[in-house]
Amino acid sequence: MTQRRVIVGISGASGAVYGVRLLAHLRAAQVETHLVVTQAGWLTVQHELGLSRRELEAQADVVHGLKEVGACIASGSFKADGMVVAPCSMKTLAAIAHGMADNLLTRSADVMLKERRKLLLLVRETPFNLAHLRNMVAVTEMGGLICPPLPAFYQKPESITQMVDHSLARVLDWLDLPQTLAPAWAGLKAPHEPQD
Repeated sequence: MTQRRVIVGISGASGAVYGVRLLAHLRAAQVETHLVVTQAGWLTVQHELGLSRRELEAQADVVHGLKEVGACIASGSFKADGMVVAPCSMKTLAAIAHGMADNLLTRSADVMLKERRKLLLLVRETPFNLAHLRNMVAVTEMGGLICPPLPAFYQKPESITQMVDHSLARVLDWLDLPQTLAPAWAGLKAPHEPQD
């Protein structure tokens, strides 16, 4: 495999912009993308971003239907560099944590875990209840990475897009892809303290 491949899942949690902008950044990096969206994910994309199904599908190289459990991304023999579920609802998290594999998104995530490949979940919910936390622990113990897209303010973002892209910069770093969305932290010098 020469070209990089990443599977992008979009579930029904708020924050569809994370998955949509991730597709754009992966395309700019010349990464082959495979998209799978839950039924609630389609609703959220339309409601939050005003995108039609056709407009979103045009941003991915390959689009798979949620019920297509025989698709290539459902097999460990399909080599992918990673899978990102952005955003990841608590329902999708629970299905992945418990190995439900009841649709193509959760089956693909299950494949990533069993093959010891990169799986990153941008979980979206607050506050977390105990079931949410235990499911995050379970995915972490299986080798997945839980990455709530929390805003960072040290780079002084001036727009929602900049805040979203800062979270996605960490995703691209984790996928070992070059990015210019957020420079590496250079550190701060401690302020001078007054002398006695």
